Amino acid sequence: MNVISVRNLKKYYGTIKAVDGIDFDVAEGEVVALLGPNGAGKTTTVEIIEGLRKKDDGEIYYFGKKIDRVDQSIKSQIGVQLQKTAFFEYLTVRETIELFAGLYNVKAQKDQVERLMDLVSLKEKAKSRVKNLSGGQLQRLALVVALVNDPKVLFLDEPTTGLDPQARRHVWELVEELKQKGKTIFLTTHYMEEAEKLADRVLIMDHGKVIAQGTVNELVRSLSMDSYVEFTTDNSSILVKEIPNIKEMDHDKLVLPTTDVEETIHMLLVRARSLNVLIDNIAIRRPNLEDVFLNLTGRRLRD
Repeated sequence: MNVISVRNLKKYYGTIKAVDGIDFDVAEGEVVALLGPNGAGKTTTVEIIEGLRKKDDGEIYYFGKKIDRVDQSIKSQIGVQLQKTAFFEYLTVRETIELFAGLYNVKAQKDQVERLMDLVSLKEKAKSRVKNLSGGQLQRLALVVALVNDPKVLFLDEPTTGLDPQARRHVWELVEELKQKGKTIFLTTHYMEEAEKLADRVLIMDHGKVIAQGTVNELVRSLSMDSYVEFTTDNSSILVKEIPNIKEMDHDKLVLPTTDVEETIHMLLVRARSLNVLIDNIAIRRPNLEDVFLNLTGRRLRD
């Protein structure tokens, strides 16, 4: 069953088409990642589905039923972690969880609060005031208050932005655990590895439109490339100009898709020598989701 369905969803701000007629489904128990650079329309899309922003046109379905607005019956079944959550700084972690439980009209039994804190490894911080928490701890607190009503659907808007690698992986483990419990999860992210690690399906959004969707493997196969030759250079601009299909990953790292690695490397070295350009750190790798995104949008995800 599709838990969420979106049809021809639109949101315009004057001449700016923030969300421009998009369609997608999210199935029960599925983790779906929405990818896109800043300004692609990701947050606007999610906020409309959550009921935080009004749509201009289109249809939204929850649990197979068309809705005109996200009312209390829907809100009781969803949990939302925003990019930034404002907490009362002088409340403790335990008091904050109890406060949000009250907002959902959920009776927060002591053992339930303990279980929630344990789930996100905040049990030892139960009596700590919010103002004394680290960035990673605040992010985990934001996640736990999104779970306080035991939602069927969980929205995570860039849940690991600003976290160090260890804290990011802890959130990943938590998301995977929630998936095992049958939760449906819809997340936006700026991290390609995060989408590859967590998502059953990926939606790629740019300029207000969903331009591709599918599993990671389906999207990678759509490139019809066997390998990518990745390398660094002392003059990327001239190579991008002179050799077709080269794409810039970073300011000094380039990538060249190929179905014939040996021929491509030979061509690359010959052309570089003729242009008096240094080629170094050549590596051969399989295509990945970053390549799909770059191919479709012409930009890297974090640009």
